[in-house]
Amino acid sequence: MALNPMQFDPQQQMRRQDFELQYKRDSYLMDVDLHHHDFYEIYYLVSGDVTYTIESRLYKVLPGDLLLISPRELHQVHIRPEHAAYERYVLWIHPQLIEKLSAEDADLSQALDPTRPGYGNQLRLQLPDQQRIRGLMEQLYVESQTSVFGSGLITTSLLTQLLVTVNRLALREDCHFEDISRSSKTVSRVVAYINLHYSEPLSLDLLAEKFYISKYHLSHEFQRQVGTSVGRYIQKKRLQIARQLLIQGNKPNNVFGICGFGDYTGFYRAFKAEYGTSPREFTSTLEQSL
Repeated sequence: MALNPMQFDPQQQMRRQDFELQYKRDSYLMDVDLHHHDFYEIYYLVSGDVTYTIESRLYKVLPGDLLLISPRELHQVHIRPEHAAYERYVLWIHPQLIEKLSAEDADLSQALDPTRPGYGNQLRLQLPDQQRIRGLMEQLYVESQTSVFGSGLITTSLLTQLLVTVNRLALREDCHFEDISRSSKTVSRVVAYINLHYSEPLSLDLLAEKFYISKYHLSHEFQRQVGTSVGRYIQKKRLQIARQLLIQGNKPNNVFGICGFGDYTGFYRAFKAEYGTSPREFTSTLEQSL
């Protein structure tokens, strides 16, 4: 089936309130900064020389692999387009829609829950499973772009089938594959510590001392593995948590301290620089959309 690829959008945000499926094929791509979403992401690679950073984990992704990324996970893609065209499907879906499509005996968010025992970001699929996933994504992409009779019903059906299939694959042990041989255990431990202690004072010096490592070595290895500096990662993680707390209904004045910011002014500036809106404007927009 010949599909028309979408243009790359560096904004990395959904325009719809339920889901978006993107099909893209690029021979050149600008660098994408380490980022996170308020929604889940299911990523299927068709072709390309791709390495993906998710939190502290560095994955070599092969054509036919699935990546599962939750709103709690900072991530960044690295591609070498001179080797092969970068072709992929990317499904963005809001947690509320997954909950709506789920049943009592089938929670469709299981595959995407990083707290689930056995959770993994990377699934390496056998050929029949690759064909199944790609076929569903192709059909869903076509139907979601039309307005003919019954397209909404078929879209919902295909999306449900896709989520059920992804969950079945994620719950199978033989599909999990993590090619993270280049990952540093120390950096992974540092990231895990930041993720647990983001509300406390944190710095490169403090972390280097705690993990008995030279701050210069930690800085170099962290940049290589995570794709950003220690200080930048700490700030992104705090802002990520703050954004989730605001979405859950917490007030901006209560959020900044919980997330490790020393004062509201610093939190305000960092939030607006990262998201292009102030914490109160973001909260107001959420309230208007309800």
